[in-house]
Parts: sequence; C-alpha cells; structure tokens
Amino acid sequence: MTTLVFLLEEPSAREMLKGILPRILPKTVVPEYKVFEGKQDLEKRLERILRLWYKPDCLFVVMRDKDSGDCRRIKEGIRNLCDRAGKQDTLVRIACHELESFYLGDLAAVENGLGIRGLSKHQENRLYRNPDHLECPAQELMKLTRNRYDKVSGSRAIAPHLSIIDNRSKSFNVLVSGIRNLIETTGMKMKR
Repeated sequence: MTTLVFLLEEPSAREMLKGILPRILPKTVVPEYKVFEGKQDLEKRLERILRLWYKPDCLFVVMRDKDSGDCRRIKEGIRNLCDRAGKQDTLVRIACHELESFYLGDLAAVENGLGIRGLSKHQENRLYRNPDHLECPAQELMKLTRNRYDKVSGSRAIAPHLSIIDNRSKSFNVLVSGIRNLIETTGMKMKR
C-alpha cells in the first residue's frame, strides 16, 4: 500500500482533492492530507516536515495557489525546499491563480454542485474559456454564483462533479496528469 501525502496551503484544497482523487487513484494508493495555515506557513515548515516524515512508502504532492506571484519562482522555491529535505520525487503543482480557477474551468460542475441552474451556458464566454488567466477567480466565482460559493463547503460540493478530462483550467489538468504520472513512475520504483 502506498500513501500519497498532499501538503496543502488551505482546507479548500483538501476538499477539492477528496472529490477528485477517488476517480483517479488506484485502490492501492491511499491519500493523506497535511493542511497548513496559508502559503507562508506551508513554505516555512515544508522542508522540516518532509525531512522528518515518519511513514515509509509515501509519495508527496505540494500544492499551493499562485495568487499574484511568479509561478516559476514559486515552484522553484518549493522544489528547492523539497530537494533540501531529500524528497526530490515530490510533485509540486501551482493553481493559477487560485484553486477557484479549477471550478471556473468546469461550470457544469459548479452548476451541479451548488444547484444553480444555467451556469454551464457561460463556459463559452471569453472569461471562462481560459480561467487560469483570471486575476481573482475566487471573486469571479462569488460574482457568478451570487455569493453562494464558499471556499470549503463550495469545494466539497463542486469537486465530485469536476470532469477529470474536460476542464478549461490548464493548471487543473496539469495537476491531474502529474498525480497520475507520479503514481505510475515513482510508485512503480517503490514496489521494486
């Protein structure tokens, strides 16, 4: 049995993962979540937590929002922390700009999860064709849902409906393919 450990900046990311992972993880992989108190807390404590991790047969995924930062610099900084901790196989993924980009990339999931009719028809609008380019996707999602979206409960409601193969958010698709690839390549090495 392999444990896939997710190191996350916020509880809403955990709720989103709980909704999609059962559809992409084999039964031999069990997810575990370590939620931090924001991105600064994650980056401050990440190296130590990885270095002192107590369980064998674990794979690691670090996920945080880009917000207004430089995606490459953020990823490089996290990658350096993982390398210094001796966890070079750690998958690092950045949500561009925020986790809510994932939801705006699949408005049918938002419609179904929150029970708001007519949202999916907006998917072809210029704003939602490439939601990773939106500066403040959380604000946009609040506006679109008329304030019915809440970060944690909204993530819990929307995530089970997210399409794993048909999402307009490139960062969501990169996350899903990265998790699958990590399990296939690194997971196979661990079994030997």
